[in-house]
Amino acid sequence: MTDLRIAPVDGDAMLQDWRYVHNAIIPTTALSLDEVRERVRRNRLAVAYLGDVLVGCSTVRPPTNDASVATVIARVLPAHRRQGFGGDLFAQGLAQARKLGADLIETVVLASNLDGLRFAHAHGFVEVDRYLLPGDNVPFIDLRLA
Repeated sequence: MTDLRIAPVDGDAMLQDWRYVHNAIIPTTALSLDEVRERVRRNRLAVAYLGDVLVGCSTVRPPTNDASVATVIARVLPAHRRQGFGGDLFAQGLAQARKLGADLIETVVLASNLDGLRFAHAHGFVEVDRYLLPGDNVPFIDLRLA
């Protein structure tokens, strides 16, 4: 058992922490604070701390009325990987997605994030799509929980 604390984003300090982790792990699609404020209105964003130290963040994109698919993304800063924090973030996000009515779970990983891809595969995800955002040269990989 760890002292990991996962908390929903609440307030500007937590928005900044979530943004910091996101932008560190996905530098090809860095977000502004206003973009994060918009995301917190439609998604479930959380940050993870070990004591007072920021270790990661998560995103749960809830299912829509048209589909019972949710996207669960767990991000852990490189210095804190391989300690179980990603698993904790993922488990919390998965439980939240299921509670929101998701039958299918997807995630997305930047292709250059080899740790993230290994994590997704180790947790039962399989690749379903690769794509480039306009102006990018590193693809994103969509994966689905098998």
